[in-house]
Amino acid sequence: MNASRYVQYGCGWSAPEEWRNFDASPTLRFEKLPIFGRFYTKNPLPFPGNVEYGDIVRGLPVTDDSCRAVYCSHVLEHLSLSDFRTALRNTHRILGQGGIFRLVLPDLEKIVEEYVNDKNREAAIKFMKHTGLGKQVRDRGMKGLLFEWAGNSRHLWMWDFKSIELELESVGFGSIRRAQFGDASDAMFGKVEERDRWDDCLGVECLK
Repeated sequence: MNASRYVQYGCGWSAPEEWRNFDASPTLRFEKLPIFGRFYTKNPLPFPGNVEYGDIVRGLPVTDDSCRAVYCSHVLEHLSLSDFRTALRNTHRILGQGGIFRLVLPDLEKIVEEYVNDKNREAAIKFMKHTGLGKQVRDRGMKGLLFEWAGNSRHLWMWDFKSIELELESVGFGSIRRAQFGDASDAMFGKVEERDRWDDCLGVECLK
């Protein structure tokens, strides 16, 4: 199986050998440094050795029109609106004709429904925590500024199906549908998808 035809970005530690796996974490860049990178990571475990540094917004080092499938899990909600649109264009560009793009991210509609129907006095606090749009503690000092600049853990833009469908259409994707865990039209997605990342979330599959 040609892994370069199956590309995942924002992979974290989920990096099956059958896929070409990218992540844009600054920690990964440090880990890739000769000598020094071998002795430090701020994560519990270092990234798997087959994970490459790559930022979908800047563009991945992947040939245009070459991919059979592209996958991302809980990545796009961490991008600003303009970066999100760039990421979709770059995803569309590397896919071959008929290629499959599957994505999963938090479902804004479901989260809002839960908030509206929650009569608990802490409903707003739960909503802000669930969306990841707020900050419980503001980091201060140089260390705080550094993590704010280099990190990408906060949610910057949230999506429901109808809004993300419109965005996908605008860059040329078609056959857009809601997706569920395990229902991919290519069995190779079974190597990369994790059930707990799909629970109560919005999954989408579409074609170039």
